[in-house]
Amino acid sequence: MFRFLLLTTAACVVRSNSSTATIAMAVRSVDFEVFGRVQGVFFRKYTKEQAEKLGLRGWCKNTAHGTVLGHVQGPAYKVETMMNWLKTTGSPTSQIEKAEFRNQKDLDDFTFQSFDIRKD
Repeated sequence: MFRFLLLTTAACVVRSNSSTATIAMAVRSVDFEVFGRVQGVFFRKYTKEQAEKLGLRGWCKNTAHGTVLGHVQGPAYKVETMMNWLKTTGSPTSQIEKAEFRNQKDLDDFTFQSFDIRKD
């Protein structure tokens, strides 16, 4: 017999094998680029801290044209929270002009083990 759960904030999938059923959360992924005064203001450090606080995985890095580029993965509602943070909050001394999001999609599983700051 199955017990029913009300899930309002995230998509889930019920997977069943012969005698057991498990609920797996869908993993949402999105690429981002943040424009404005986002370099030299610890934006990447605060982005990593926020991602880890939300349990997200991925990466971020500075670009040659003065933006911060990155990728996040996690439960859809947490990715949405991170997207809002990237658009409106950032680091304390940053000045965000805009944030762009691309390639938003659902994955079967994570493709990153942690959230990292890239130097490449």
